[in-house]
Amino acid sequence: DLGGKDITSVQYQNANNSVRVSDEFMQAVEEGRDFGLRARGTGDVIETVDARALFRKISEATWACADPGMQYDDTINDWHTNPESGRITASNPCSEYLSLDNTACNLASLNLMKFRLEDGTFDVQRFVHAVETVITAMEVSIAFGDFPTEPIAVNTREFRQLGIGYANLGAFLMSNGLAYDSREGRALAAAITDLMTGVAYRRSAELAGVVGPYAGYARNADAHKRVMNKHMAASYELFNATTGDGSATFVSPGVVGPFHAAATIALAGTKEWAEGTRLGEVNGWRNAQASVLAPTGTIGFMMDCDTTGIEPDFSLKKFKKLVGGGSMDIVNGQVAPALVALGYGDSESAAIVDYISEHGNVVGAPFLNPDHYPVFDCAAGDPRQIAPMGHVLMMAATQPFLSGAISKTVNLPESATVEEISDIYMQSWKLGLKATAVYRDNCKVGQPLSNSKAAAKTDEPAKATEVQVVEKIVEVPRRERLPRTRTSKTTSFRVAEVEGYLTVGEYADGRPGEIFLKMSKQGSTLAGMMDSFSVAVSIGLQYGVPLETYVAKYINQRFEPAGLTDDPDVRMGQSIMDYVVRRLALDYLPFDTRSVYGIYSTSERTAALDNGGVYAPVDDEEVHQDEVGHEVVVPAQPVSVSIDADLQAARASAEREAAPECVTCGTNSFQQRSGSCFCCRGCGQTTGCS
Repeated sequence: DLGGKDITSVQYQNANNSVRVSDEFMQAVEEGRDFGLRARGTGDVIETVDARALFRKISEATWACADPGMQYDDTINDWHTNPESGRITASNPCSEYLSLDNTACNLASLNLMKFRLEDGTFDVQRFVHAVETVITAMEVSIAFGDFPTEPIAVNTREFRQLGIGYANLGAFLMSNGLAYDSREGRALAAAITDLMTGVAYRRSAELAGVVGPYAGYARNADAHKRVMNKHMAASYELFNATTGDGSATFVSPGVVGPFHAAATIALAGTKEWAEGTRLGEVNGWRNAQASVLAPTGTIGFMMDCDTTGIEPDFSLKKFKKLVGGGSMDIVNGQVAPALVALGYGDSESAAIVDYISEHGNVVGAPFLNPDHYPVFDCAAGDPRQIAPMGHVLMMAATQPFLSGAISKTVNLPESATVEEISDIYMQSWKLGLKATAVYRDNCKVGQPLSNSKAAAKTDEPAKATEVQVVEKIVEVPRRERLPRTRTSKTTSFRVAEVEGYLTVGEYADGRPGEIFLKMSKQGSTLAGMMDSFSVAVSIGLQYGVPLETYVAKYINQRFEPAGLTDDPDVRMGQSIMDYVVRRLALDYLPFDTRSVYGIYSTSERTAALDNGGVYAPVDDEEVHQDEVGHEVVVPAQPVSVSIDADLQAARASAEREAAPECVTCGTNSFQQRSGSCFCCRGCGQTTGCS
């Protein structure tokens, strides 16, 4: 339930919301006309509104909280390859995948820096081969995909949408001394995107010649061919622009180096489109879509990328937290290659990097020509950052060469106005974008990236948004130290051939507050590691970390020494850590908590044999007197305790984690206990039992 006064501040903070608009609406905004809102079921006009006033409200909402983004319906459906099977009505949250309802897209991205040669040029041949390989693998993998619903599974296999893309564009441009917001930078980005999608569709046509086109192709053949011709026409226009033959839409003919680099790639792209279209006329295409530009926010780390997707770098200077505490400043790794590409020597480059490390920007850096400042502009920065329209123009340069759209943010400073956002949305529509997302710095309560601790104030009038002061109460954990004189319990133990002593210091109420592990000779590696482990656990307990947390983390850890113990309650220790947390659990955790992890005392296991295999807590033995006054020991009777479903699920999870890796198929997720051994349900291999 999201009711209550806080709904306006928290409900939509982590959602991506977009408004889908038509050409008719945008024209009404431009001309200042009224616009009719239509019923979705009948199409009848049910209300007439002032188009500009509604457009202003959309922009004000975006100014206030970065939502909604905007999608341009007519542009989207004009590039639709399957209109006979239904129109495109929605997208994924990031707005790069635009296709039929109830479908999914198989995404993959390439790291552009991997195709940069030492001289800064782009390795066209290797890039073409990589796209061919990845598209083929993506196509094959559709048959093995799992989908959330049956309609999505059926439609995805019928239309076989793919979404190849790339990451690290911002790093690639900067490393070559090219400004992100420049005609040269946009030319190179457009040429690479053109080549990528051209190769992808050419390979799709080749695959169709072997295994046939996608199932929905016959019904949509004319529309698919029309869209391919639109892509090919854009490719030839790009090539003409980069060679100086035409209106120079993408580049400045006066810049020789980038001019030739983009033209070389664009020429390869036109050849791919010509061949792909020729094959498609004969074979059809295996895939309804081939490319998108995804955000690559998570996989970018795995790919060792400095920048994500089509984004520029966020800032020139980053702050890295260190494991031992503290932090260090790191200058963008592409600054040094950029300075080399711009012709600076080693000593000059070192001085510029040092200046950036100290000031966080290049303004005033020694030896640096002010004409080169734009090369180092990033998404955020003071006093320089990429102009908002620089983001829009980059998307406009690459959009004609993509099956889907682009997941990208148009970054604005906090001082940006509602009118600036309105202009971005209007220009995006005019430049042929399919979708646009805008983010004004510090417009949300919390944001993932920031380049400074303090933010500038905005001059935006109060009518755009209501400014609220939010007071945050931060509770600092406090350490509860043990009394100077306290009770302790010492247990001697042996794991395999290694002996040790576990001492537990207790609070007055019996809770554990510290542990000491004495093992091996003082000064040995094992003794040092156990001392460090004891200190870490002790401090955690005193700061309120539940003992169960340590049990859950360290139980079943495997490393030497490991083996039989001399403890009747814990007969086997998979490591010193494993034994220690099991002993602590038996001494200090209640039965229902430790039963989740399968930790029982000897008396409890014995009682379970007489209780039909049902485990229940057994109290310590009690002393009674018989009729003649002699003391006799009477074992306590089991007490019935019910374990709820959550505990049962946690127990099953603990058992799965305890399972060893299968030596045949290499997984423990399907290992199941069989007596004292484990059996793999995936391949049938056992660890010893038949």
